[in-house]
Amino acid sequence: MTDSSALDPEDRKIVTLARSARARNGVPEGAAVRDETGRTYVAGTVALESLKLSALQTAVAMAVASGAKSLEAAAVVTAAESVAAEDLAAVRDLGGPETPVLVAGPDGVVHLTVTAG
Repeated sequence: MTDSSALDPEDRKIVTLARSARARNGVPEGAAVRDETGRTYVAGTVALESLKLSALQTAVAMAVASGAKSLEAAAVVTAAESVAAEDLAAVRDLGGPETPVLVAGPDGVVHLTVTAG
């Protein structure tokens, strides 16, 4: 596990935003991404009858729709132990293979950091 207080302040911010989105919306996952200009995009899981997106996929889509050209980092708050391949692919598509993805539990403690590659 990674001590969240040891995280870079900007990384701590996206973990906090992801955790807040999850709690506020009562969804299985919350996510946040930071683009190349430092803007953040926050999302929760989308589970409609005709559309299903993970929180991370939704956050990446929001960044793309807002004109982001790249990602500096991503965070997801989830009860899962890892990140789905589809989520890593979405981050990689926009941010590249070296983009860090912070994975935190519902308590906001980061237990895994992976790259999108």
